[in-house]
Amino acid sequence: MKKTIENKWQDTDVEQIVGQLLRYGVFTASIVALIGGVIYIGTKGQSPMPSYHKFVGEGANFTSYSGIIKGALSFNAAGIIQLGVLLLIATPVLRIVFSLVGFALEKDRMYVCITLIVLAVITTSIFGGLKV
Repeated sequence: MKKTIENKWQDTDVEQIVGQLLRYGVFTASIVALIGGVIYIGTKGQSPMPSYHKFVGEGANFTSYSGIIKGALSFNAAGIIQLGVLLLIATPVLRIVFSLVGFALEKDRMYVCITLIVLAVITTSIFGGLKV
């Protein structure tokens, strides 16, 4: 990373790291979901076509963080796919957290406040719908 004379980060440094974070986060989430999809097709590919006339959501096992982690660790296809979705959701949240750190290091109070508000809204939205 380039540093200025005052040993502060340049805006381009933060932008580069945020770009890499988003790129690797989406790539990782895609690979995890793809692995889950391959396992799903391998285990249930010959099953009869489900009826799509009525929506049936995911079971209670995969609607909590602990259930998703347990499912993924047991190589359950649905658990691995859900983990990929969870990683995809976590990617922009990590971007916001990293931006917050970058603004704090730059001592830009206005952007720190705005980023904290955005982080609070997203965190409330994520954990507000969490099933315990």
